[in-house]
Amino acid sequence: MDNHATPAPAPAHPFARLDPHTVLEALESVGLYGDGRLLALNSYENRVYQAGLEDGLPVVLKFYRPERWSDAAILEEHAFVDELAGHEIPVVPATPIGGRTLHAHAGYRFAVFPRRGGRAPELGDPRTLEWIGRFIGRIHAVGAARPYASRPTLDAHSFGREPYDYLRSHGFVPPELAATWASVVEQALDGVARCYARAGELPLLRLHGDCHAGNVLWTPDGPHFVDFDDSRMGPAVQDLWMLLSGERQEMVGQMADVLAGYEDFCDFHPRQLYLVEALRTLRLIHYSAWLAMRWDDPAFPAAFPWFNTQRYWQDRILELREQVALMDEPPLWPV
Repeated sequence: MDNHATPAPAPAHPFARLDPHTVLEALESVGLYGDGRLLALNSYENRVYQAGLEDGLPVVLKFYRPERWSDAAILEEHAFVDELAGHEIPVVPATPIGGRTLHAHAGYRFAVFPRRGGRAPELGDPRTLEWIGRFIGRIHAVGAARPYASRPTLDAHSFGREPYDYLRSHGFVPPELAATWASVVEQALDGVARCYARAGELPLLRLHGDCHAGNVLWTPDGPHFVDFDDSRMGPAVQDLWMLLSGERQEMVGQMADVLAGYEDFCDFHPRQLYLVEALRTLRLIHYSAWLAMRWDDPAFPAAFPWFNTQRYWQDRILELREQVALMDEPPLWPV
């Protein structure tokens, strides 16, 4: 595989010091004592571990990526999730220990959460989509009550222009593809701007922010929502479109099922549906930059060996060309 030349992963990445001994020491620093069982869970942005306790049920420890969020931003997320739990919405708030939810040990910031299991939801079932829609509606009803003060807004600048500028200035795109890639990104960002213009001014609220099927766990009691790490301000449809898949007509039906539950608890502005493909486009651009920004983390080259190859950027060019066309199509629902 022909990888575009990039610097070798830095051996002194901040997470390099986070070994099992340090994880267990962090647990002890808040008065919890592990029984030696430690399982690394699937997470790349942060480091997450399940730890067995000598006295009690296992817990989950989340170590936050250094310099990503301020303490204030992390605590805002914790407060929002706790607020949702107070409204009997099935989320997993951080556990207060000693009156605090954010702790520090050995230069790392971490939080402790109860362990919650579950399976992936069956998104092909209309009843499941309606059930999930009801809870997202409840989340948004709470999220609309007040804005975030320390967390950013999901918009075309933060998820489109800034990632695009980062990738251009750091030379990740192979020189022979750079001009073509830059041209199609510019076309895509123009398409995003047109979608936002069609949608007009819309209310922004506190979102889950990354509400895909992997962050909705299903139990016999229904869904519960995990990992609010990407929570930020944004339009409500951001938490809905990632539940859709398949051909256009299938997505129209899926959106109808989600909204059937959602609108029991929260009003939905139909003009937001102009943003579905725009938000998908922004996520694609942002994802490439996210991988590039984390490339010095040894976990990323190991987990994403296909990133930054010639084929990778060729596929992104084709993908964005398709999005340019999709953004000019009518929305998924009559507006």
